[in-house]
Amino acid sequence: MAIVENSMEAREKKAAALSSVGAAIFLTLMKIVVGVMTHSLGILAEAAHSALDLVAAGVTFFAVKYADRPADRGHTYGHGKIENLSALFETFLLLVTCVWIIYEAIDRLFFNPVEVEATFWSFLVMSISIIVDISRSRMLDRVAKK
Repeated sequence: MAIVENSMEAREKKAAALSSVGAAIFLTLMKIVVGVMTHSLGILAEAAHSALDLVAAGVTFFAVKYADRPADRGHTYGHGKIENLSALFETFLLLVTCVWIIYEAIDRLFFNPVEVEATFWSFLVMSISIIVDISRSRMLDRVAKK
C-alpha cells in the first residue's frame, strides 16, 4: 500500500509543479501583453519577475537533477557544484533584469517620458495575478506538507 501512496504522492507533486509552471507561463504572457499595451513599467517589471521565476524553476530543476548523479571519472567529488553554478546564473539574470528596470525608469523619468494608461486591463491582469499566485502557493504548500 505504501508504494501506491508514494506513486500517488509523486503524481500529485508532478501535477502541482506542472500546474504551477503553466500558471507562471500564463501570468508572464498576460503581464507582457498588458504591460506593452499600457506602457506600464510596473506591469512589465512584474512580467520580468514572473519570467525569472519560471527560468529559475527550470534551472533549479535541471541543477538538482544533475547534481544527484554519482561521482564519476571526470567528477571525482560528484556533481554538486552545478547547484552553485545555477545559483550564480540565476543571480546574473536578476542583475540583468534590475539593470534593465533601472535604465528604463531613468529613461522614462528624465529623457523620454511615457504616459502610462491605467485601464481596466491593468487592474484585471494584476487582480488575476494575485488570485492565481495565492491559489498556487496554497496548492504547493498543501502538497509540500503531504
